[in-house]
Amino acid sequence: MAREKSSFIRWIQSGKVNKRLCMITFMLFPLTLLVVFTYIPFLKMFQFSFYEMKYIGDREFVGWENYLEVFTREDCFQALKLSLYYIVASFIQLALALWFASILSFKTRGGGIFKGFMFFPYLVCGIAVGFIFKFFYTRGFVLDTILQWIGFNLDNLPYWLRDRSVNNISLAASSIWRYMGQNMVLFIGAIMSVDSTLYEAAAIDGANGWAKFRYIIFPSIKTIIVLNMILAISGSLSVFEPPYVITGGSFGTGTYFVVMNELAHESQKVGLASAMAIVLLGLIFIATMIQKFVEAYFLGTNGKEAIRYVRKQKKIEAQHAAQAAKGGR
Repeated sequence: MAREKSSFIRWIQSGKVNKRLCMITFMLFPLTLLVVFTYIPFLKMFQFSFYEMKYIGDREFVGWENYLEVFTREDCFQALKLSLYYIVASFIQLALALWFASILSFKTRGGGIFKGFMFFPYLVCGIAVGFIFKFFYTRGFVLDTILQWIGFNLDNLPYWLRDRSVNNISLAASSIWRYMGQNMVLFIGAIMSVDSTLYEAAAIDGANGWAKFRYIIFPSIKTIIVLNMILAISGSLSVFEPPYVITGGSFGTGTYFVVMNELAHESQKVGLASAMAIVLLGLIFIATMIQKFVEAYFLGTNGKEAIRYVRKQKKIEAQHAAQAAKGGR
């Protein structure tokens, strides 16, 4: 017995076992929090999506009816279409962020101050940003005053938050203002990590700014660009703060999350709101897979060449082989 006890002590005191015990100890608490506050609630929400229920009261199992209602309700489908405004805005935002990052990554007079001003909106609370733009777009306030200084007549200007032809564009523009600085900083960090000798060699060869961006910057940071695109599209599908704070979802501005919040907390349709959340998760997953496929097809991924380029090379090689075979005859 004493020999078995001593061998167990030597085993427990060995470096390999201590290393594993440390890993388990440090991982146990965060994994417990993740399971308790993320995975278990998600599984419960998935379960609720098959019931017609309120937060308090009886539940009635309805199967897939909630999911069918998500795609047949006019407000849910309209909310999904509004995501297109924010997806377009996210691509504009990424393009502007990449443009500014390509300029500010190199020595520019006043570049540090400009970076600070551009990044500051991201530090502001989303609710505060909503109130800022609520007063910015209100009739006769900031935007209308600036346009009147330029020469526009107030009577000819639209109601930026009520006119259904422009109100969603106005709200999407607020997200450009808020998140462009964040993406710009991420792009600057990626660009500055590129080997500086590549820029020096390009300058010796007489490459201009566009050539440096096309052949050095873009290929070197395409992973960061794709990551930001995935995050931007995911965020576009789940926009909540701008329409909720600025318009309250009225005048046709209610996004998917705003409608979901209204159904869950005001109408007490918890099962339907849960089904909407699961559908949104599926849409984000599908959008991510499509984007990854497009990346692999046109840009390449994980150090592999683009599928489009590989197929083109194989086609050229096949043509050359066919021509060689004909010449040999």
